[in-house]
Amino acid sequence: MTAAIHALRAPPLLIAVDHEGGRVQRFREGFTKIPAMRELGKIWMRIRSVRAIWRSRRVMCWRRKLRACGVDFSFTPVLDVDHGQSSVIGNRAFHSEPQAIAELAHSLLVGLRQGGMHSVGKHFPGHGFVQADSHLDIPVDERAFVDIEMCDLVPFRQMVDYGLAAVMPAHVIYPKVDSRPAGFSPVWLKNVLRGQLGFEGVIFSDDLSMEGASVAGGIVQRAEAALNAGCDMVLVCNKPASADELLQGLHWEMPATSKARLAQMRGKSHPESLARLHEQHSFLKALDEVAAIGMSNAELPLA
Repeated sequence: MTAAIHALRAPPLLIAVDHEGGRVQRFREGFTKIPAMRELGKIWMRIRSVRAIWRSRRVMCWRRKLRACGVDFSFTPVLDVDHGQSSVIGNRAFHSEPQAIAELAHSLLVGLRQGGMHSVGKHFPGHGFVQADSHLDIPVDERAFVDIEMCDLVPFRQMVDYGLAAVMPAHVIYPKVDSRPAGFSPVWLKNVLRGQLGFEGVIFSDDLSMEGASVAGGIVQRAEAALNAGCDMVLVCNKPASADELLQGLHWEMPATSKARLAQMRGKSHPESLARLHEQHSFLKALDEVAAIGMSNAELPLA
């Protein structure tokens, strides 16, 4: 199926998936069960050394299976800081310490690159402080910019420096910075993300069918707001009728800069086949290690 989709046009359409692990793993049948990223944070807490980073990098080789199946990239990692009050983020976050998140996410980024895929950091500038779920509500984060900058922005800033390919903003309002959700805010996307952090990659909107995006109006108005704020591509994930409405009603000439950024998101040109992957001892061993994470208190083997 993915080969048929890629063959529809040139340049090929991008194929992406939410495949973080834990609660958010879209492909399940025939795929290794991936632990929530919090489990890697627990390993980091026990060891706090380069060994934990090496382990998390090594187990990320299962991303190669996504490439073998024709997927270009996954919307991961979650860079949100866990402040202990967001049910929608929770154990999707690596940790409550920004530096731990940055180190572990960098490990994931390297593992993805080795598997022929880019990474998408989310949910800028941080969804972990608010209790409300942006799928169902319109979250409001009342903190001042300096408080966000000194904590939640740390992983994003470091990941940009590490070469993060793409970012997804949150459908969260930070009224002390802007009255609009971050995904519709040129203050956050153009001034802070591109200006202050120096980010030059792709900006994907979060799903425009979420309740947190409803402040912008109907689906066409939401897309226009996101694109005008600085998004390169908008997503409509859970309402096919809204996707059809958007395709019919949106009139937008994609800038050349956005086209160039999106072209960089294509997966490695010649991924290994599933058959060849399953002939590799190192790959099979890594899959076993992934399956074992979170199953007991035992640490992963070093070799």
